[in-house]
Amino acid sequence: MLFKDVLGHNDLKEKFVNDVRSEQVSHAHLLLGNIGYGGLPIALALSQFLMCENRQENDSCGNCASCSKVQKLEHPDIHFSFPTTQAISKTSDPEFQLWKKNVLRNPYMGLNEWINVSDDKGRKPIISVHQSEAIIKKLTLKSFEGGYKISIIWLAETMNTACANKLLKIIEEPPKDTLFILIVENEDTVLPTILSRTQITKIKQLNDDDLVKFLRNKGNSDEDLLRSISSRAEGDVSSALEMIGSGENSNTNYQRFVELMRVCYKKEVLPMMFWAETMSKLSREDQKHFLKYALYMVRQSLMKNYTEDQLMRTSSDEANFLSKFARFITGNNVLNFNDLFNDAHYNVERNAHSKLLFTNITFEVMRYIHKA
Repeated sequence: MLFKDVLGHNDLKEKFVNDVRSEQVSHAHLLLGNIGYGGLPIALALSQFLMCENRQENDSCGNCASCSKVQKLEHPDIHFSFPTTQAISKTSDPEFQLWKKNVLRNPYMGLNEWINVSDDKGRKPIISVHQSEAIIKKLTLKSFEGGYKISIIWLAETMNTACANKLLKIIEEPPKDTLFILIVENEDTVLPTILSRTQITKIKQLNDDDLVKFLRNKGNSDEDLLRSISSRAEGDVSSALEMIGSGENSNTNYQRFVELMRVCYKKEVLPMMFWAETMSKLSREDQKHFLKYALYMVRQSLMKNYTEDQLMRTSSDEANFLSKFARFITGNNVLNFNDLFNDAHYNVERNAHSKLLFTNITFEVMRYIHKA
């Protein structure tokens, strides 16, 4: 991947180019941020720039043999580690072709998407001590092409303690011309001893314009929908693609939200029960998408109330609705709404009884909306 093909992060790309040109590349990088912000694309672009046989001023050439191998994830001196379901494979290599296929399709792929394609039972994958042994074995051999050896560890926080401890020494004192790039979403679950041995770079969320342009280039032309999705995704490509992939090519969740607020405001119990019944029949993923959307609409209501529309990021339909509805979200009830929809999302993930959950939501919304 070329730096120019990485979405956003111009300042970070410039920094890495300068580091390589001044020969000041840290031997261990930790790229920290939501996976959908682009940690893996940045790692691939940096790797390709390092391996390129004909570096340009600000990017790799994209045409040499090394660039071609990196772009296909086939360079023999770039080694990938990623979480696997231990009942399927103890190490990454047996699952690499599947992981590669999905990364080439979507380099912003998140953990949930990887779980869905790699294990039909949905079990939690980890990077185990068996993988750390494989990493050490590969990196202690000579490089195939006489240059850098690079170990990219995707979602390094999934390393178990035994794996992380076994890598401490080689991360601190790697063989000559060896580079580690750890891609991490949550630093709280990474061993402090790993953090202290790496140069931490925070990957910021993408701006709305970059995300909208990316989605538009994927063949989506509904500008209102793209603006709404980019706002809800909060700079995360994985989340945005998930929304698009879930069939959000119409304002379904908008209609569901408007209906919920309307019947709850009017205290129409039978329509409230019908709404809950309808929601309970949706798939778990669709239910979660709606609850995230509800949180987004609560946030946008606050933006309208307290910033005079300046920070609102909505479609035209949403803006029209919020012009009348936003006044019902105030300091008296905003925390109630946030807790309600957040807790519901948590419980849906844990297979709560859908009908009871959404029935409870209707009565709680009815109570909170009249606190305004």
